[in-house]
Amino acid sequence: MKILGIESTAHTLGFGLYDSDNDEIFQVKDMYKTPKGEGMVPRKVADHHQQVAGRLIDILTSKYSMKDVDAIAFSQGPGIGQCLQVGAFITRLFALKYKIPVIPVNHCQAHIEIGKWATGMRNPLIIYVSGGNTQIIIQEDEEYRVVGETLDIGMGNLFDALGREIGLEYAHGSVLEMMAKRGNYIPDIPYSVKGMNFVFAGLLTHASKRMTGKYNNEDIVYSVMHNAFAEVAEAAERALCLSHKKEVLLCGGVAQNKMFQKMLYKMAGYHGARFAVPDNEFNADNGAMIAYTGYLRYEKGITIPISMVKPRPKWRIDQE
Repeated sequence: MKILGIESTAHTLGFGLYDSDNDEIFQVKDMYKTPKGEGMVPRKVADHHQQVAGRLIDILTSKYSMKDVDAIAFSQGPGIGQCLQVGAFITRLFALKYKIPVIPVNHCQAHIEIGKWATGMRNPLIIYVSGGNTQIIIQEDEEYRVVGETLDIGMGNLFDALGREIGLEYAHGSVLEMMAKRGNYIPDIPYSVKGMNFVFAGLLTHASKRMTGKYNNEDIVYSVMHNAFAEVAEAAERALCLSHKKEVLLCGGVAQNKMFQKMLYKMAGYHGARFAVPDNEFNADNGAMIAYTGYLRYEKGITIPISMVKPRPKWRIDQE
């Protein structure tokens, strides 16, 4: 069985294909880069997706024939409405042209499922960190339960906003990570954990109002990253002790950060739990994770009619 997947929740338009007969994945994608000092303007990002879609489809169909595709999965949410519309439109076109069923996929679930596939984990405590989401999740009876999460902004959005505050031309997480390696810790900056929930906005406000111009950028970035990661690690440790899980999976775009990985590796080790993180190609947004999760949902008989192929920008992982 071959499932086509389309990812378009935010800055990345991606197409992926999962071949269940060989357990193989193929993907192709293109990411929008924000201009200096500008966040992701929804209309501009959606325009990017429309402009690169044809080229990406040509690459995909040069390797696989659409006649061999059994179903199409698309990221229905959560995400930016205008970007999700692009993916939904392409999905409707493919479904109508090739008369194949459509599978709705939750973007967050896709990160988790591809993470489990890539690492071989079966029932982990899940730490999901992306631009708009930062959550601690467990799975019970095939349903996901959020046991802790950000009460304001996602970790990825925190770092993107911080990059703009300090004047970076391209405020991507990898750029900030390189800066943090040269930084030193600044004491007395906000740190807020509430049970298994956490707050990040105070870190950003403190950095922009009290640290910028007073400290060098490397120290600011390191200190904000350190406290944000430590907040999640503390909450995750509490969740690990309560859930008695023996595996810890880190996934999502921010999961690529080595500092965060090392912190969680140590935390998991203290409790005798195995820690794992997928390769970066699967942590960054991609169509392959949508295709693979689409396959899992298709096996359970989950499909929707063409009339329901529309965005769900606020679709939580603990909702169906």
